[in-house]
Amino acid sequence: MSKVSIRSSNPEFDSLVPNIPFNRRAFVITMLGAGFALATQPVMAETVIKTSAEGLVAGEIKVPVSDGEMVAYRAQPAKGTNFPVILVISEIFGVHEHIADICRRLARLGYLAIAPELFARQGDPRKISSIQEIIDTIVSKTPDAQVMADLDACESWAKVHGGDVSRMAITGFCWGGRITWLYAAHNPRLKAAVAWYGRIDGEVSDYTPQYPLDLAAQMKAPVLGLYGGQDQGIPQDDVEAMRAAIKKAGGMSEIHVYADAPHAFHADYRPSYRKETAEDGWKRMQAWLKKNGV
Repeated sequence: MSKVSIRSSNPEFDSLVPNIPFNRRAFVITMLGAGFALATQPVMAETVIKTSAEGLVAGEIKVPVSDGEMVAYRAQPAKGTNFPVILVISEIFGVHEHIADICRRLARLGYLAIAPELFARQGDPRKISSIQEIIDTIVSKTPDAQVMADLDACESWAKVHGGDVSRMAITGFCWGGRITWLYAAHNPRLKAAVAWYGRIDGEVSDYTPQYPLDLAAQMKAPVLGLYGGQDQGIPQDDVEAMRAAIKKAGGMSEIHVYADAPHAFHADYRPSYRKETAEDGWKRMQAWLKKNGV
């Protein structure tokens, strides 16, 4: 089989990562399904937010990338054009109903929201019931450089489909929170970013050569980091280290910690959901986007 290299459109970022080859192959995920990922079951139905698609254009799209087409979920107002663009990055569970609903919420605020299935080549996390298996077989095998290139492709798609990429932001949750920080260091055209409880530091590999803490001085756009003080997976020492690194870099980004909140406090379909905290974070996100011209 032929091989291609994972390269983004940002040479500065590419210089930080290895030129990782991968086999050209059919994408594992070629369409999105309805419902929640198996590993998140049982869903906390009483707290799940369900946003109507009435008055929106919402559903699956195909984004051209270097080696084929990547499936994504898109939502935007049904009327108008030149909408500000927000890239929505999922947790390790991929683009399931929760992420689609977040896109619809953003569309109701006037945005063109795109949630790409960034695990499309590695596997379908929505169909796996074990979180550890998702991490071992899919997440750990998804190169950061590939993700950066795929997000660049989403920007290109939005530019020719009614989006105003001069007003572009990114937001992501858990795994997507880390990616949000990385993309803010990658894309000089980005205006703002909001990272929800994304990992700040960790073990490096060929596929994940750097973490947000390594890139604090290289942010191209201001990042608002939203974290839980009771998060068992993200040490508060890491959060404070990132705060210090941000300050040293000039203070363009900010971190807000909800002292009593656990990890995934925004995930309304999980037991970790904290309604008041999630709603406050959502308001802070909107204010951050507005402050930074998105």
